[in-house]
Amino acid sequence: MPSNDVRILAKVAVPTAAVGAVAAVVSGLLVGGKGAVGSGVAAVVTILFMGIGLIVLQRTAKSLPHLFQAMGLMLYAAQILLLFIFLAAFKNTSLFHPKAFAFTLVATTLVWIGAQTYAHMKSKILYVEPDSSEGSKPEKTGPSS
Repeated sequence: MPSNDVRILAKVAVPTAAVGAVAAVVSGLLVGGKGAVGSGVAAVVTILFMGIGLIVLQRTAKSLPHLFQAMGLMLYAAQILLLFIFLAAFKNTSLFHPKAFAFTLVATTLVWIGAQTYAHMKSKILYVEPDSSEGSKPEKTGPSS
C-alpha cells in the first residue's frame, strides 16, 4: 500500500478508534459490561468495513480512474447497507447491549466520514500524474529558433 494511502488510513482510523474507546467507557458506565462490549464491537466493525472500503476505493482510483466517482458512490451505499444489515442481524442479541452497539456504530461511522473528508482535503494528491518516461518529450510545433 502506498505511503499516502497509509497516512490517510491512519488519519481516519485513529479518531474513529478514539471515539469507539470513549463510547465503550461511557457505555460501560451507563449500561455495564455488555454496553462496553457492544461499543467495542461497533468500533471494530466500523473500522473494518470502512477501512476495506477505503482500500478498495484507492486501488480503483489508481487502476480505473474513469470509474472512481461511480465506484465511490456504489461503495458508500454498499457500506451503509452492510452496516444496516449487521445492525439488524444483531438487534436481539444477548452477547452485548444492542442500543450501545447501534449508537456507537452511528457515531464511529460519522467520525470516520468526517475524518476521511478532512484527510482528503488536507492531503496533497496529484490529480494529473507527470509523465515519468524520458523518451516521450513533447514535439515542438512552433517556429524553430
